[in-house]
Amino acid sequence: MAIEGFHAHIYFDEAELAQAQDFARKARENFGVPVGHFHTKPVGPHPRGSCQLTLRTDDLGPFALWAMENRGDLTLFVHGLSGNDLEDHTQHVIWLGRSEPLDLSIFD
Repeated sequence: MAIEGFHAHIYFDEAELAQAQDFARKARENFGVPVGHFHTKPVGPHPRGSCQLTLRTDDLGPFALWAMENRGDLTLFVHGLSGNDLEDHTQHVIWLGRSEPLDLSIFD
């Protein structure tokens, strides 16, 4: 099973929304990544507010280094896109910041 890209989810609380929006804007400017909707409540498996960035496989390394240096206190959950959602959210993952429990029941 090949990983064909990545999603990087920016996690934020209400007080971090402006910081998350600024981070997403800078990611779009630096990497040309599409920026998804800013969900202010948990959606899908994500435990709190989040916004999805979509990365090409070639961008993961440079993005991860840039994100480590520019994310501040934000947590980023990065996962592969292989076509198997459960594995993508449990096996093909990188956490930048503290890891958080996901609601994996949606993949049953």
